[in-house]
Amino acid sequence: MKDLLDYIVKSLASKPDAVQITEETEGDTVNLSLSVAPEDMGMVIGKSGQTIRSIRKLLIARAMAENSNLRVNLNLVEVK
Repeated sequence: MKDLLDYIVKSLASKPDAVQITEETEGDTVNLSLSVAPEDMGMVIGKSGQTIRSIRKLLIARAMAENSNLRVNLNLVEVK
């Protein structure tokens, strides 16, 4: 999961070195936290949240392909 998210977000970001992803697994749930540079936040979220919604759908599709019981949560963390 983390590799797919890393590839997608680094392709979108103008500062790919600032992309940070943490992955925690609790049973059948994978929690991903994504942090990007403040100027890339709008690019990752997209117009009306369409980009982040699409990224979440891709992660869900991959989770279903790997294991039908696996759930994925993606949280976008704001850097201060």
